Formats: sequence, structure tokens, C-alpha cells
Amino acid sequence: MTDAATAAAMRGAVDLSSLRNRPDPAAPRAAGGSASSALVRDVTDATFGEVLELSRTVPVVVDLWAEWCGPCKQLSPILEKVVTELGGRIVLAKVDVDANPQLAQGFRAQSIPMVVALLAGQPVPLFQGAVPEQQVREVFAQLLQAAAQNGVTGTITPEDAPDDDVAESEPALPPAHAEAYAAIEAGDYERAARAYEAAITENPGDADAKAGLAQVQLLLRVQGADLQQARAAAADAPTDVDAQLLVADLDVAGGHVDDAFARLLELFSKLAGDDRAPVRARLVELFQVVGDADPRVIRARARLASLLF
Repeated sequence: MTDAATAAAMRGAVDLSSLRNRPDPAAPRAAGGSASSALVRDVTDATFGEVLELSRTVPVVVDLWAEWCGPCKQLSPILEKVVTELGGRIVLAKVDVDANPQLAQGFRAQSIPMVVALLAGQPVPLFQGAVPEQQVREVFAQLLQAAAQNGVTGTITPEDAPDDDVAESEPALPPAHAEAYAAIEAGDYERAARAYEAAITENPGDADAKAGLAQVQLLLRVQGADLQQARAAAADAPTDVDAQLLVADLDVAGGHVDDAFARLLELFSKLAGDDRAPVRARLVELFQVVGDADPRVIRARARLASLLF
């Protein structure tokens, strides 16, 4: 386990609520025996919000895998065994990256198996690749220590398993939101953006649609971008607005929120007049992606106000 498990590192991680989707009541539950287990759950793009909220009570270990991945098939049984033996102190969330492109993109899964923890809604990298059972036990022990330091000390019992009846009783999604979620699950972010735009046109006060639009637009901008190349281009041209905006987008997508805000605020301070407009607009959009109540957003917004006035 890396130093990312410390409280300080967690505060610097991106809040994955930016990936939260309200579950679609019309969508079927994930197949497989683990879907009905309280401790081992199959999670999709649409149901990720459930485990994100759960991580505020108990640590959630996210296992990103695929059917074709041999090492995944070696690691998954070990993860399930150790989680089960811990008796509800950790929950395992299994994510098929092929079926859930939004989560794969959000976790920046370059290779699998990839194992990440969620503590109070924040991602904590654990390890990549198949590792021995003893190493898994050691990593999980460190995770529980980090969780205790951050007040995440709950446990889960079999009675806490997801309830299909509860999901079925939720009201239907507005059509435009349902269309957006379906598009995200298909990896079609352009179609998702159009659906959210339609929702905003219909209801200009739809905060969920505005947040969703900001999130899918970020995913569109960083799709196919190479972080190292983007950083090199930005370093060579410190006042190139487009180059700096791309690195800021990649930083937010990768969890380096403070770095992204600092970069754009520094750029904003060096520009004048109309040249500032795109930087301010991107800052406002990224504020919405991270969340207006996030302390990092509050600090950056205050700094932006001081530069404006």
C-alpha cells in the first residue's frame, strides 16, 4: 500500500462523487452470485453511487477486472476470501471494466487487475496486478488502520445486502437523464452531453443535469490525451491557454485537484482582458465537477474572486 492511504493524501484525491449516477430502476441488477452479498458486490456505472456512499461507513475495496484477464481470475478469489474473513469490516466492489467504461475511465485503469480503496468517498490506490494472499492481508490491515484514522470504522452485516425491492420502488428517472446514463454506460459521452443539455433546456434549474454535463464534458476533453505529452507542451508554453487547460483537465480527472486549480489561477493572474475569459470559464466548470462544497473549490473560488477584484 502506498502513502496515499494517509489522511493528507486522501484530502488531495478527487472526490469520486463526480462519477456518481443515480441507479436506473429499469436497469437489471448485475449478474453473478456476488450481487446479492453484503460483503462482495458487483458494481456498475449506474450503481456506483451506492458503494460511494457506503465508503463513508466502511472501507470499500474496488476490484477492477475483466473476463479475459487471467491475473484477475487469480486475484479475485483471494480478495473475496480475505474480505469475507474480515467479517464486515471491508466491502469488496467488483467492477467489470469492459461493461463499465465510465468507472474504468474514472479510475484511470491503464492495466488490470487494479485494486483501489474508497474511504469516505475518496480513492486510495492499493496495488496493480495479481499479488499473493499474504500481501493482500497486509495491505488490507494498513487500509483498516487508515480508515480508523479517518473515522471510517463501521461494519456490514448480511442484513445490509442491497435490496432489489428498494431499487424497484424508486421513481423513474426523467427521460433525458435516463438517456444520458444509457449513453455513459455505452461510452458515448457526446450523446450523454446532448441529453444533459436537453434536460437543462427543459429545466434550467436542473442541478443534477448541470453537474452531469460538466462531468461528461471533462471526460470528452481528456479522452485519448497523453498526460506526459500534455505536461511537456504546457511547460514549453506557460502562457498557452489551451495547453494549460488540458493539463488542468487531466489533473482533475486523475485526482490532482489542487494542482489543477493552482495552474489555472496562476495562468489567470498572468493574463489580462478577454484572454482571461476561457480560463475563468474552465475554472467554474471544474468547480462544478469537483463540487461546490468541496474545501478545495471554496479556496480556489476565493482566490479567483481576489484576482478579479
